[in-house]
Amino acid sequence: SLPEDAEICGCNGLTKGVIRKAIDEKNLSTLEEVRACTRASASCGSCTGLVEQLLLLRLGDSYQPAEVKPLCGCTELSHSDVRRLISAHNLKTIPELMQALEWKSSGGCAKCRPALNYYLLAAWPGEYVDDNQSRFINERVHANIQKDGTYSVVPRMWGGVTSAAELRAIADVVDKFNIPTVKVTGGQRIDMLGIDKEELPAVWADLNEAGLVSGHAYGKAIRTVKTCVGKEWCRFGAQDSTRLGIRLEKFLWGSWTPAKVKMAVSGCPRNCAEATCKDVGVVCVESGYDIHFAGAAGMEVRETELLGHVDNEDDAIEMVAAVIQLYREQGHYLERIHKWARRVGVDSIRDAVVDDAANRKALYARFVYAQKFYQVDPWEERVRGHDRHEFAPLKQLGTGELA
Repeated sequence: SLPEDAEICGCNGLTKGVIRKAIDEKNLSTLEEVRACTRASASCGSCTGLVEQLLLLRLGDSYQPAEVKPLCGCTELSHSDVRRLISAHNLKTIPELMQALEWKSSGGCAKCRPALNYYLLAAWPGEYVDDNQSRFINERVHANIQKDGTYSVVPRMWGGVTSAAELRAIADVVDKFNIPTVKVTGGQRIDMLGIDKEELPAVWADLNEAGLVSGHAYGKAIRTVKTCVGKEWCRFGAQDSTRLGIRLEKFLWGSWTPAKVKMAVSGCPRNCAEATCKDVGVVCVESGYDIHFAGAAGMEVRETELLGHVDNEDDAIEMVAAVIQLYREQGHYLERIHKWARRVGVDSIRDAVVDDAANRKALYARFVYAQKFYQVDPWEERVRGHDRHEFAPLKQLGTGELA
């Protein structure tokens, strides 16, 4: 067995002896009680199995650990197990991972392959080569498939701000390709719906010429940064929310995340940009910026948690990037930020991002490093011919060829 001074929880520097002593002296009987008392397993969660072993040794058969849900039917390992083992065993390709972790299916399945592709992307920026065939259709073709088989295209509008030139370019594309529906989105962008897949690269080429890039409206990625007009125009504005929103979006775009990330910056507590129901939100106040996270406004509606307060825009950007990077490193695939926060604990996230300044800067630095590789417009890549086969029309076979 492990010695008493063996470190069990690396995030919080807790040894076996410290955790075991707390279990004995305070009669702890559940994982949740151990987390609340010692912080063991309350941060990234990768030591959960070891902590549960200590509970099992102390309580015997009376301890019933929570059932660990496997990532999919191809493995008994959980999402957290897989993420931990990718780093521990230096696994850098899907085939290598499946062999090392004894996957039951040689090719994986539709549930695990997208997750593994994301985990490897997040773990090894600049080293892992994105496996496009392990992505869902929307991410393979960088547009949202509609119920009739056509696609929608949403160019990015930084902070919800546009110009006459951009609007003319969009209007020209709509006319040129006879796009049937143009819709303003809730994220302050313009959605063009009803485009055939074969026409997507040509549509993107025209949009690129006007300086418009992918809005990643289809991806498990940074989506929008919604803003109000802020201090520049509004008589109630406490700070320049539009400027901060644009800075945030231009800094964060292109980053792949476990699930979609929607953001907003409100210029004052009146909250016109609805920042307090977003994955990450900023509310400007007279003294600076309140950073919020873990909100939701979909099938589940949740108000955000306050992460922390900063005095200036640069610190706001650092804190936002740090919490997103922590989510990128800890989140389970398809797990929105509010669900991740509930799983690992809001306090543990605050500890890692707000209270530990050195860790916050390290998270920020890792995010900046990853962006060197991922802040690339996928539309421009495909205009230049990348993944050309995805957009080729199916060949129409004649009766002679069928025979």
